[in-house]
Amino acid sequence: MKEVHSVFNERERERGRRGVLGGGSLKRQLTYYIRVSRTYIDPNFKEPIANVTAPVGREAILSCVVQDLAEYKVAWLRVDTQTILTIASHVITKNHRIAVSHSDHRTWFLHIREVKESDRGWYMCQINTDPMKSQTGYLEVVVPPNILDYPTSTDMVVPENSKVTLHCEATGSPAPNIMWRREDNKSILLGNGTNVISVEGPNFNISKVDRSHMGFYLCIATNGVPPSVSKRIMLTVQFPPMIWVQNQLVGAQEGQQLTLECLSEAYPKSINYWTRDKDEIVPQGGKYEPTLVDNAYKVQMKLTINSVGPSDFGSYKCVSRNALGDTDGTIKVYPITSSNSTEIMTRYKGKLRHNSGNNILEGNQDMLKERDLKLRGRKETSGNEEDDYEDSGAASSNNSFSLIFVLATFSIYLRHHHPQLRTLHPA
Repeated sequence: MKEVHSVFNERERERGRRGVLGGGSLKRQLTYYIRVSRTYIDPNFKEPIANVTAPVGREAILSCVVQDLAEYKVAWLRVDTQTILTIASHVITKNHRIAVSHSDHRTWFLHIREVKESDRGWYMCQINTDPMKSQTGYLEVVVPPNILDYPTSTDMVVPENSKVTLHCEATGSPAPNIMWRREDNKSILLGNGTNVISVEGPNFNISKVDRSHMGFYLCIATNGVPPSVSKRIMLTVQFPPMIWVQNQLVGAQEGQQLTLECLSEAYPKSINYWTRDKDEIVPQGGKYEPTLVDNAYKVQMKLTINSVGPSDFGSYKCVSRNALGDTDGTIKVYPITSSNSTEIMTRYKGKLRHNSGNNILEGNQDMLKERDLKLRGRKETSGNEEDDYEDSGAASSNNSFSLIFVLATFSIYLRHHHPQLRTLHPA
């Protein structure tokens, strides 16, 4: 400004000598002063360039705000390659994705359409003063994750109890995080016995795989840039058939409907059927209705027998076969009636207790036989069966008479020889 004032004062003194100042208006003098002053004011940047982050494929816009630009020009350059992109409103580079715009010559915008990863870097806004003035801003290009097909695991078939490693590899900027989880959202059993919902990291290790690990797994890659991506991997575990039979002994009455049931597990999928005593396959239809309920590697086998008849009693087998082996389970069907059902229940209620030191029946067995022989001899000499039966007050059967007499004699024996048992009462 000192130079401006000195130039202005020098010109005014010259005009004074010529008589111009006295004759000119004040307004004209002020206008002239402002015009001369502006020619000596340099343009400047009003604020720094803000760094910009843009997803690949989108448009990135960098802005440069200047003041007092006057007749000077603004240019955009790529710093790392020293490439001039634009000067004023003209695009210099041959890159068709580059454009420039401005707002009243104050804010200058650099447009980069369809951003690529190669566009990442520093950009310079420059004013062609002498010396030149400039400032820079950074363009960050982010890339959503992408799972690589070649190094990532594909569907796997492994034998049970083997070691399994699933691998997932993805690219993106920033570097993606990898997470594993089951597609059905069930928990994952790890080698240490713990159950987790997800596993972090590119490698998912199972030290000893079993059938519960079978299913679809998702490798999910995320890096904060949408969209997240995933890959579906099927883990198949092979094992020979196994069969569980809940009730191996089933009672049934004639005429009732009966359902036999087995649970089979196998992979590859097994062939399942029922057989009878001589390994004859039970036909479908008629009174027999075999049904199968599939659930992944599990099969629920049922055999319904409508109106059980005498020929339906015996052994049945549920058979399961696949390429790795075969197995079967046996169920025995026996007849029950109202008379022997109580006997069966009692039979499984408990076992008789044996005490060799106080076994009265075994210790006096000979005595009971001797008394029975004497009674029979007495009956033969009397020759009158009816008198003996009348005296006893019992039934008219020989066996009933003998049994009652033996029980009475045995009771007398207990009272004389084992007085400690007198207080016992029958159950």
